Amino acid sequence: MENIYIVGVGMTPFGRHMDKSIKQLTAWAVEDALKDANCDRKHVQAAFFGNTTQGHFEGQQMIRGQVALLPLGFDSIPIFNLEAACASSSHAFNLAVTQLKAGAADVVLAVGAEKMYTKDKAKMFSCFESAWDLQTFDDNVGYLKDMGKDIVPPPGSQSDKPYSPFMDVYAALGRGFMSRYGITQRQIAAVASKNHGHSVHNERSQYRMPMTIEEVLSAAPITYPITLPMCSPISDGASAAILCTESALKKYGFDRKRAVKVLASVVRSASARSYDDYENGCTKQAAKKAFEVAGIAPSEINVAELHDASAVGELMLFEGIGLGEEGMSGVWAERGETTIGGKLPVNPSGGLESKGHPIGATGLGQIFELVEQLRGNCGPRQVEGARFALQGNGGGLWRVEEATEHIAIFGRD
Repeated sequence: MENIYIVGVGMTPFGRHMDKSIKQLTAWAVEDALKDANCDRKHVQAAFFGNTTQGHFEGQQMIRGQVALLPLGFDSIPIFNLEAACASSSHAFNLAVTQLKAGAADVVLAVGAEKMYTKDKAKMFSCFESAWDLQTFDDNVGYLKDMGKDIVPPPGSQSDKPYSPFMDVYAALGRGFMSRYGITQRQIAAVASKNHGHSVHNERSQYRMPMTIEEVLSAAPITYPITLPMCSPISDGASAAILCTESALKKYGFDRKRAVKVLASVVRSASARSYDDYENGCTKQAAKKAFEVAGIAPSEINVAELHDASAVGELMLFEGIGLGEEGMSGVWAERGETTIGGKLPVNPSGGLESKGHPIGATGLGQIFELVEQLRGNCGPRQVEGARFALQGNGGGLWRVEEATEHIAIFGRD
């Protein structure tokens, strides 16, 4: 099979785009990706479109990708619709890679787009309620209570305002994580502080205000151990990538010096494991396979974008992927090892907490950042000498873990 390359990326700023439709956001990201690749749209032979909430907010179901992409001139080609909660555009990316490896095309487009922001907050937050098994609601709640049972939240540490039900998920996972490894709330706050600091230098970030650890800890509580700045916001946005085979680089005149190689793209789903069976977690299994396919070790990764829908998520992914010594993710965060200039910078974009989290666009948004990092285009947030990059993006919940996880590894020739 041929090597696969990313030759173009595009991404809107993430945030509140009240004056833009999902079609307009999609067009923005796609046109930027085509321009970045210097690619004529007639060379694109298939497209993969990730979206999760357009049906909830607008009633548009079944052919979302066709509705968004056909007006942009991608008529007649196969367009595939992907929905996998927060990992939707990562699934689009994975299947784009698979299409190329199968020899079914030599240039393809992967897109993620979401239009989530509305003044109706109840409707905004309710869009997350179907990202777990609705027929096992009582069991779902039981798993959460069991995960966090060893730590009793202090009085006044839960918000009385509406928030995403997935913050309860992250809080329960976080309390279990704290119990297992001795992670502290301050270390979780260090992750949020770091990501808010990184976002200052990202012009596409939804929030660009630095925050100290003390400011994160003293902010409004959501649900223990999570405070408001530890959470990703509701966001609108779109992201896109143009991928091709190695033979297509020369065939279509793509700039090989700017091309980023896809070393691995691996998807795994949850298993019926117990909470404390960490070895069989889908993140660990996906990462193990990704490093095997890429032919490199975790210690060789120079920069990572990890799914931090809450700050707890970043620490858990860091551990699950094996990017450092087991149980040390909180210590690394507090010591600044995952800050730009540290041993392994994580979320130089600002992460989901600051860059924003338009869930169907999030995976490709992470990939956008890593492509630009490997090209050396990130200015004040550039990770110097970055050669290998890793993306971790999860979606939904099944029993005690994310329903699906995508781990991708990228490199420069």
